[in-house]
Amino acid sequence: MKNLFGTDGIRGLVGSEAMNEILALKLGRALVRYCQINNLKPEIIIGRDTRESGPILETAVARGIVQAGGQIRSAGVIPTAAVAYLTRENEAGLGLVISASHNTYEHNGFKVFKNDGTKLSDAEEIKMEKLITEADTGAEKSAFSLADEPLVKEYNNKYSEFLLNNSEGGDFKGMKIVLDCANGATCDVAPDVFKKLGAGVTLISASPNGQNINENCGSEHTENLQKAVLEKKADAGLAFDGDGDRLIAVSEKGERLSGDHLLYIYAKMLKEKGKLKNNTVVSTLMSNIGFINSLRNLGIKHLQTDVGDRQVYGKLVSGGAILGGEESGHIIFLDRHTTGDGILSGLMLLSALKYFNRPLSELMREVVLMPKTLLNVRVKNKPDLSTIPAIRDIIDATEKYLGGEGRVNVRYSGTEPLCRVMIEGKNETEIKGLADKIGEVIKNILS
Repeated sequence: MKNLFGTDGIRGLVGSEAMNEILALKLGRALVRYCQINNLKPEIIIGRDTRESGPILETAVARGIVQAGGQIRSAGVIPTAAVAYLTRENEAGLGLVISASHNTYEHNGFKVFKNDGTKLSDAEEIKMEKLITEADTGAEKSAFSLADEPLVKEYNNKYSEFLLNNSEGGDFKGMKIVLDCANGATCDVAPDVFKKLGAGVTLISASPNGQNINENCGSEHTENLQKAVLEKKADAGLAFDGDGDRLIAVSEKGERLSGDHLLYIYAKMLKEKGKLKNNTVVSTLMSNIGFINSLRNLGIKHLQTDVGDRQVYGKLVSGGAILGGEESGHIIFLDRHTTGDGILSGLMLLSALKYFNRPLSELMREVVLMPKTLLNVRVKNKPDLSTIPAIRDIIDATEKYLGGEGRVNVRYSGTEPLCRVMIEGKNETEIKGLADKIGEVIKNILS
């Protein structure tokens, strides 16, 4: 059994089903203890995606919460962003999401939200991990029932109302869209919200069976969405990931847009409307340099941060900005929400299409992305890369060679034994060769 902290929450349940249940139970007890230590109401709102392991883990966590003297509020199957909103709105002590995001159904994990709807900081995660380690399993097999359907319906309605109230563009009558719900947490609420706003909706990958979440669908696999958009002659396609906190879009011509494209379109709309606070956009070091240059062409300032929507949130707060996100599709509208919300991002994109009255394919072409190559090198350990002369020297030499017409980023994965090499430049073949050379040096030293 292993419990890993990723860039966006507690992640990575690995081991037998029984061991996972024990960890979930200990987590439930730890959540209550965290609330007690921090003088918070020991009330926990729990939501999950559609993985077959979700109900088992939810029951185990809930049992631990009750055993420790806390109260549970089950939101059932609901997007991650909904739990963040409901935790804040209902003044609960903490919120918990049971999900492994864009991963396949065999994986599962946890994300914890504080009572203000934000994720735990690094220091707070360390404290939580210590509480989990210290927690006992108590009366592990005590009788317990988790059934609160009326509350599930109430929470879904509350979240839907929140989304409807935060649509920038009013109604979307006359617009045709295809929604790919990744057989995940957005299957019910997403089509309901878009239909209520007048959009003509075609649904794909919206029949979860516990094992098909993210399977050849959703934000990681848009091939079927691209095909459906063309077949239906839709204005846009919207793909969410399994827990609904990411959005990847498809144009009316079947072209895939990245999070960088989306951020640019949002920034342009909000700037023209006078709503882009401090005229600033935040993105991570994975954003394409072409996107950054496109923002500058609009006279918009750009702030860069490390990978992870939690890092984006922190930079938004410190930089006094309201719009930020990741190339992977996590987008935060800080004046509306505290975390990435795929459905909200989709609503904002349709609002932009309505505002500009131009096809999505035209808007995306305003961003000229440079070719990018990504290489993962498996490593045995993760020493500071700047302390290894051979690695430091080849990175410096590559950056000097590219000059101002490209960039290099080499970093470790936060959750896997990998070192990631990213290079951008004008020539795709050339930058792939440069990445291979850096990868070979890393492999010789660290693999």
